[in-house]
Amino acid sequence: MSTTPGACIDAGGELAGDIVVQGLESRGVEVIPLSQFIADFGDGLLAAVQRQNPPIYDGVPDPGRAAVMDALDRRPFDKQAEAVQAIARLLIDEDEPAAILNAEMGTGKTMMAIAAAAILHEEGYRRTLVISPPHLVYKWRREIKATVPGARVWILNGPDTLKKLLEIRAMREQPSVPEFFVLGRVRMRMGFNWLPAFAVRSMSFGEGEACESGRYAVCPACGGVILDDDLKPLRARFAEAYLNKNRQHCGNTVRGTCWIDGRVEETSRSCGERLWTLVSRTGERRDQRDMLLENLKQIPSIGDKTAEKLVSQFGVDMLAGMLEDNVFEFINLLNEEGELVFSDRQAKRMERGMARMEFAFGQGGYQPTEFIKRYLPQGYFGTLIVDEGHEYKNEGSAQGQAMGVLARKCQKILLLTGTLMGGYADDLFYLLHRLNPTMMIEDGFGYNNRNTLGTASMEFMRQHGILKDIYKEGSATSHRTARGKSITHHTSKGPGFGPKGIMRYVVPITVFLKLRDLGQGILPPYDEFYEEVEMTADMASRYEELMHTLKAELKAALCKGDKTLLGVVLNTLLAWPDCCFREERVVHPRSRAQLAYVPAILGDEPSPKEKILIERCRREKRQGRRVLTYATYTGTRDTTARMQRLLATEGFRVAVLRASVKAEKREDWLFEQVDRGVDVVITNPELVKTGLDMLEFPTIGFMQTGYNVYTLQQASRRSWRIGQTEDVNVNFYGYARTAQTACLELMAKKIAVSQSTSGDMPDSGLDVLNQSGDSIEVALAKQLIV
Repeated sequence: MSTTPGACIDAGGELAGDIVVQGLESRGVEVIPLSQFIADFGDGLLAAVQRQNPPIYDGVPDPGRAAVMDALDRRPFDKQAEAVQAIARLLIDEDEPAAILNAEMGTGKTMMAIAAAAILHEEGYRRTLVISPPHLVYKWRREIKATVPGARVWILNGPDTLKKLLEIRAMREQPSVPEFFVLGRVRMRMGFNWLPAFAVRSMSFGEGEACESGRYAVCPACGGVILDDDLKPLRARFAEAYLNKNRQHCGNTVRGTCWIDGRVEETSRSCGERLWTLVSRTGERRDQRDMLLENLKQIPSIGDKTAEKLVSQFGVDMLAGMLEDNVFEFINLLNEEGELVFSDRQAKRMERGMARMEFAFGQGGYQPTEFIKRYLPQGYFGTLIVDEGHEYKNEGSAQGQAMGVLARKCQKILLLTGTLMGGYADDLFYLLHRLNPTMMIEDGFGYNNRNTLGTASMEFMRQHGILKDIYKEGSATSHRTARGKSITHHTSKGPGFGPKGIMRYVVPITVFLKLRDLGQGILPPYDEFYEEVEMTADMASRYEELMHTLKAELKAALCKGDKTLLGVVLNTLLAWPDCCFREERVVHPRSRAQLAYVPAILGDEPSPKEKILIERCRREKRQGRRVLTYATYTGTRDTTARMQRLLATEGFRVAVLRASVKAEKREDWLFEQVDRGVDVVITNPELVKTGLDMLEFPTIGFMQTGYNVYTLQQASRRSWRIGQTEDVNVNFYGYARTAQTACLELMAKKIAVSQSTSGDMPDSGLDVLNQSGDSIEVALAKQLIV
């Protein structure tokens, strides 16, 4: 039996920490909470740690690097500049291959990364490759242009990406000004789309009766016939299927003559022509006019009719040239009478929206990551900036693997994140392996005989995380002559990351920055509140009945080894208190048998939680503050439409941000709602968790949170960012004595663990619920079957 050092497991496989604490207390040993221990002895511990592990950056800035930041069009704040100095010290002076900027949401990670890239450029690390979420690609371009004087920015995210990559490969000289290449995460896949390429010719082979005539496939370059696997001429009707198996090259010998030493000599060479060609993802070539119309309709305030009218009036070539070269000329377009085509309001929206867009009219089809891997040398890029780096932690994700490929093409790596880990040690394993594989292999976490990292990942969890080996003993029926016992064993992971792992893998390469570190006057106060809501008597009675029924069904299913009900039961008990305005019918996911039924018990009247939300919005409106409301039930159990109706009935202007609004359009959508005087915006936190500055909404309410720690932490800080002038209040609501409260308690546990790798111990908001716990699903299930 094994687990993290210091943890205890009882005979049933459960952590026995409470038993140990009770035993110590019974022997007169004083037991104090960890937070109190840190408060009482933290200074001495910190001094000891600093003596044993002296910081790489001691607070004394490098004058030359400070001068580079002073020359930027936007200079970082003092604490931001210190973080940039620390990154530069780590990557340049200490020659570390990678650094992590673990900065809280809203501290200006983009700004700090750009400043660090400018310093690295001056130190000889030319060209910066940026990997960002797709909807933030053009925000990166805007930020770079506004910060670095004379910077050149290449967007590798459109249909003309291959054309740009070919230009990049042809570059031989080192750039004299900082160059940035911004790649959207969805473009980070390996491979490309292609089709067979060949010509057809009528030919005859053989003599006499053996002569065969027909149409054969030939090389489009040398005209030689293409042979099949049996070295026979390939007939044209079979060529498409044969050449589509894999990419092939022409193997014919091309003979010629050349002038050597005053005489003509015969020469020969292999043709080598590619018998394939690149195609767009759809395999179809699009008309220039259709591509222009598609691009025009991406611009705010331009729809189908307006786009057609503009093309008819000004022509394809003129509009395409404006969009590619001078968008401001397009915004200020004049008609035949010399009047502006677009109104001031339209122009304002268009300018704001087009700052995040780039227009191109190529055909595309080649993945940028594949091109960089094949055709650019190792170390071609000086620096790789990985935005939202925690998104690349998964083992088998194509984007994570592509990030590892790009990292090998860069000399230095800077990873940006606000939530480095989600509570489990293996959240970091694959990310660390992509950042610094040499260190991980030297520590014994290398590939196994099957060339995978599964064994190493498990060993990493055993050394630095929490693994619980659970043994169950029962009576066996397979013995013929005597009664026996059977012992089953399985291993499960728990949230936690040991201090040894933090000191070895996180602290030495990580720069930490909290919003509160920025100093007074930069950010207003930020507060989190948890409010436990009492259900009505009817809701409580129905919930108890539903829970009793589902618990009985779940226990019966688990006794039979059927775990398929677990997710159904958990989701139903979490959702029902918020969705009791609709009937709830619970069916078995396999047999489709009905397990429980609860009729709708709410009509048009608001639920207790909705009443609290309405009152909160009323108070905020009186103070001139807008409210951002999060709801995770936006599908079958959609609660957003009901909240919108209830709030509108109370006189509020309400808008719902749905997934149908494309990610790159959401910022403009929010600006438009603010322009229209919206009071409340309702959305799923997944839709706004990265990249959006929602300064206009200083009050945030979570009607539901979901399970994802990354999403919760990111979404809760959407409005507490540099530039905010009002106090920010974040409110969490949960129904008392329900699975919702249990879920929030477990979320608090995971947040506390994730914060331990961010240089902080939380002490507010959901942390008031943080007692102990396991993974969310497992812990909730344990509570159900007790």
